[in-house]
Amino acid sequence: MTQVGTMHDETTAVAGVKTVMQAYIELRSEDSEAASALSVARARLEAARALVSVRRVRLFELAGVLPEPTEVAALLHRSTRFYNPAKERCTVRASAEDPAPFRAHEHLVLVVDRALDRRTAAERWWKHETGAKLEVREGLVWALGFADGVDAAAMTQALAVVRDRAHGLLSNPHFQDASVAQGALPPWPWIKARPRARKGGRS
Repeated sequence: MTQVGTMHDETTAVAGVKTVMQAYIELRSEDSEAASALSVARARLEAARALVSVRRVRLFELAGVLPEPTEVAALLHRSTRFYNPAKERCTVRASAEDPAPFRAHEHLVLVVDRALDRRTAAERWWKHETGAKLEVREGLVWALGFADGVDAAAMTQALAVVRDRAHGLLSNPHFQDASVAQGALPPWPWIKARPRARKGGRS
């Protein structure tokens, strides 16, 4: 895991070999939208009664011939196509063994706009800066914390996909895909290889 301004010596890029890296973007300040989602969910949805925390983290997946993780982090830091360093922080995950910025107990829901996850403007910027082609995809990860003693996995599935006004919260099945995971080592890659959570609450 590489944050901007830190060193990462364990993972090295191999010239000419296509690889994948993930960049997780978090707000530095309180996330009012996440706080609102928590409040509304607990007030209206049975599956959210034991929900105690909600976080939102944007996820970029980069696929191509990539430089060292520290250089990737520096490039992302320079471009507003990815995030605003004054308001957000970026963590680059350079391998499946690197932890993402989630807690072990958090249950995760990745939400992706179907067929609209490519970020072509970011791809063009990357090519202009580095001369290399890159595939960039973006999704949004909701990190959910639940009270002890409940079936958090089942509740996450119930909240992942909207079924009606009383069931589901995080994704609209008509134009979005959702997939679930848990803890600090989410799937690698995740966006392009995501399984879809079903409308009925099972994946």
